[in-house]
Amino acid sequence: MSSGKLKPGWTRVAFGDVVRHVKERVDPTAAGLERYVAGEHMDTDDQRIRRWGTVGNGYLGPAFHARFRPGHVLYGSRRTYLRKVAVADFEGVTANTTFVIETRDPKVLLPALLPFVMQTEAFHGYSIKKSKGSVNPYVNFSDIAAYEFTLPPLDEQRRIAATLRECDRATQAILALVEAARVAQASVFDTLLANSITRSVSLGCLLTEAPRNGCSAVAASTPTGHWVLGLDALTKVGYRPGRLKPVQRTAAMLNSVVEAGDLLISRSNTRDRVGLPGIFNEDRCDVSWPDTMMRLRPDPSVALPHFLELFLRSASGRRQIERFAAGTSASMKKVNAHAIRRLSIALPSLDTQDAMLRQVGGVISASASAERRLRSLKRLRSTMLLSTL
Repeated sequence: MSSGKLKPGWTRVAFGDVVRHVKERVDPTAAGLERYVAGEHMDTDDQRIRRWGTVGNGYLGPAFHARFRPGHVLYGSRRTYLRKVAVADFEGVTANTTFVIETRDPKVLLPALLPFVMQTEAFHGYSIKKSKGSVNPYVNFSDIAAYEFTLPPLDEQRRIAATLRECDRATQAILALVEAARVAQASVFDTLLANSITRSVSLGCLLTEAPRNGCSAVAASTPTGHWVLGLDALTKVGYRPGRLKPVQRTAAMLNSVVEAGDLLISRSNTRDRVGLPGIFNEDRCDVSWPDTMMRLRPDPSVALPHFLELFLRSASGRRQIERFAAGTSASMKKVNAHAIRRLSIALPSLDTQDAMLRQVGGVISASASAERRLRSLKRLRSTMLLSTL
């Protein structure tokens, strides 16, 4: 969104002049609302809300009073470098730290274009620059209201929004392939494990050292040369590269550098994601793991790291992790090192582990191929955003 010479019909506007911060305050129970959306329910660079909590299922807290309706845009105002912009397709409530936003006049700014405007690098960069605080940086709505951008005429807005929506539809189709590959991989692994001769061993007996937590990161608004893994780096299909956040180069960070081949596990996350494992597969020495993760160091003479990764994602592994997960929050759960060490692993011989990994390999390759296509499509989408907005 260049501030240079404008195309005919394009205008320079301030964000706050064309959007409104919706401040409808409600008691979710009295209003009959069934769902709430917390920050952890929104994913980086993903407009869809795929998870939510249920009102009345556990303690919610007084901050959850901001009502949203279908079509409203939700924006996480804490740690804006996480780039959480989501479009609601249901009615619910969120915390006051999540801005509920809508266009002031659909004939000036098309509602369908608004979330794409908020996903541009220019908007993210501006919001990060205006954030306050170091440990948990935040931005006020008045700060982003001053952000200026170039607005196309309405017909051009419709064309841009339609093109970007098609790109997102293709992304959703590939995501479905990734999920199907994940389900197939789990099914093949569970079947192979059930047909193998195994012995039950506690996970702690398979490690060369105690599970080690990461450290608290001091966020940086600009690159520092050192990074920390984002919580979304550990997914239901394993480690996902590129989920990095710039951090201050503290002694603790430099003492928690993750190495290629390290097995990581999420120790604090939503109920369906807590305990998700992943093997760091990048050849670099400028990345640390955060205090929301643990590093596990398996003894390769008894347990292959990739076998343990698959077991922790298996039906048996997930049942145990969800049973051990604790926490007073209705959405966020935690597992500690003691619980992780107690996990019961159905362990076959090394030769059988290796054979199982080779048999599952075809499904893993299909999943990895879909992941590569997904990353390529996301790069294309970013290029489109940069060139059209």
